[in-house]
Amino acid sequence: MKRATPVGSAEIVAVGTELLLGETLDTNGAWLAAELASRGVDVFWSVRVGDNLGRVRGAIETALQRSDLVLTSGGLGPTEDDLTREAIAAVMDETPTVDAELERELRSFFARRGRPMPERNLKQAWRIPSCEPLPNPRGTAPGWLVRTHRGGNDRWIAALPGPPHELERMFERELLPRLPLPSARLFRTTLKTSGIGESEAAERLQAWTSGANPSVATYARADGVHVRVAAKAVDAASAEALVRPLAAKVKERLGDFVWGCDDDRLEEVVIRAARRTNVRLAVLDRGTGGRLGTALADVDEDASVLIGAVVACQVDAMNPFRVPVAADEGFAAPEAADRIRTFFAADAAIAVGELRPADGEGGDVSVDVAVCDAEGSEAVTLRLAGSAGPWLRDRVVLRALDLLRRRLRTHAEP
Repeated sequence: MKRATPVGSAEIVAVGTELLLGETLDTNGAWLAAELASRGVDVFWSVRVGDNLGRVRGAIETALQRSDLVLTSGGLGPTEDDLTREAIAAVMDETPTVDAELERELRSFFARRGRPMPERNLKQAWRIPSCEPLPNPRGTAPGWLVRTHRGGNDRWIAALPGPPHELERMFERELLPRLPLPSARLFRTTLKTSGIGESEAAERLQAWTSGANPSVATYARADGVHVRVAAKAVDAASAEALVRPLAAKVKERLGDFVWGCDDDRLEEVVIRAARRTNVRLAVLDRGTGGRLGTALADVDEDASVLIGAVVACQVDAMNPFRVPVAADEGFAAPEAADRIRTFFAADAAIAVGELRPADGEGGDVSVDVAVCDAEGSEAVTLRLAGSAGPWLRDRVVLRALDLLRRRLRTHAEP
């Protein structure tokens, strides 16, 4: 067999009616797309299709016409509505049969767990002549890798299981070593911001957002606006060399709005900053239902930074801390932060007031947030769109953490 041409493009076909009904999110598709992109493989299409033989077959056929690699996820189970194998067999015009070695491995999988194998699982030992099985030690469904041709070009079909822990291992350890990957590589870094809208960020970066390689793009995310800087080159080092100088310029242009990059989480950034400056924190929370203190505690596992957190769901709960309360049951956030800092003998404290209707029309919500330390206090009134609920409370947590991050920077300055 002649040497295969490198895989330059890929398409993801996620199989499962539950994906179309919204019962399950297609997290596999996002993970696969990111992994392929990092290896220089372009993903131009990603589709979801229900458990229907004709439609799954049609999706694979269409994908083969325009992509070098077709990756399917799901549909490899033992039940009648798991149809990915049948669809690939139909595309290849081949008949699946039980493979003796796959059957032996399958029965051994059940035997090691002290369970009899239902005969319906025998379907998972199927293979077709053009298929190379992909081992799956984490589950009962081996994957399939099929090499074929369309229009004189090499094409690949890779069938992966639906459970993410099975899919990810199979992709990394079984599939990638068998594929002719391109030498080109993509490198990217993502700067994360808070306190700036996407349109303002894009306006500040407009000198670079029209570039193709490297590219700069902005995205609104749950934890703020993300700015991705990416480039593709002959190898990873060359791609990174294109990205790093531009990413530094982007960061400089956005200034203090940037709080982290890539896998950073804002609560981790805050805890790291507090540790570097030997600052111990306290929290008084009326507005987020305990989410703020929990976010900090989850990353401060040894409790070296967060001394204590008080969740005051009712006004009376603040009485032991002598927090002054106004007639409308609101409290003065700076005074509240100062009282809770004194109570816990902390170096700095943050107080989050209750969510209340904002002035004017539109149904917006406002909340007072203040940070207090030995140098004084800093307070803001946040105005957020939407009614009270988990999403809004999470937004308040992020804005409160960002205020705390900015205040902690003053401790690090000479």
